[in-house]
Amino acid sequence: MYSRHKRHFFGLFSTPRNEWQSIRDEKNDLVQLSLTRLIFFAAIPAVSFLIGLSYVGWSFTGAEFNIIAMNSAFLMAVVFYGLIIAATLLMAYFTFITERSVAEEASFERCLMFVAYTATPMFLAGLIGFIPIVWLCILVLVVAIHYSLYLLYIGIPIYMDIPEGKSFMIVTTIITAGLCMMLCFVIAVLIIMNMIAA
Repeated sequence: MYSRHKRHFFGLFSTPRNEWQSIRDEKNDLVQLSLTRLIFFAAIPAVSFLIGLSYVGWSFTGAEFNIIAMNSAFLMAVVFYGLIIAATLLMAYFTFITERSVAEEASFERCLMFVAYTATPMFLAGLIGFIPIVWLCILVLVVAIHYSLYLLYIGIPIYMDIPEGKSFMIVTTIITAGLCMMLCFVIAVLIIMNMIAA
């Protein structure tokens, strides 16, 4: 299983079109594969920010850092991890509903795998949490979102085997749901961080 994860990981960044084809043809236990990937990759931003906030501290500009106590940072990381898992599962469900409206062979398991792979750049962007400077985090996240959108755009017709004309409608629907999800996610993170830090 590790070798498949590794191959797909590098393939999504080097030859994404070919890799989507390979992921689509994956015949193994999709639930186990996608959940393993999700559980591991969702921990990257949580652990990074735990270490960054408690040892380096956060800063708006990078000039003055505010260190957060380890117990508060740990609680934030656990909540952050839970929110990432919940948001990914919800996006998989939205993708499943959208796919079901246009494709005969729609399954939540396949959609979960698709979303877990599409979100890989955003999970990796969480590594910036080791240096939690707000403007830098936003910049890295914007770049990661753009690459995830690219993976989504080229992945939908290949992975779901949908003609180009219909895939544009699905991509637009999923992006709209994703933007709403991201807004809710950011609001939830800010409210929870404010409650824990208070």
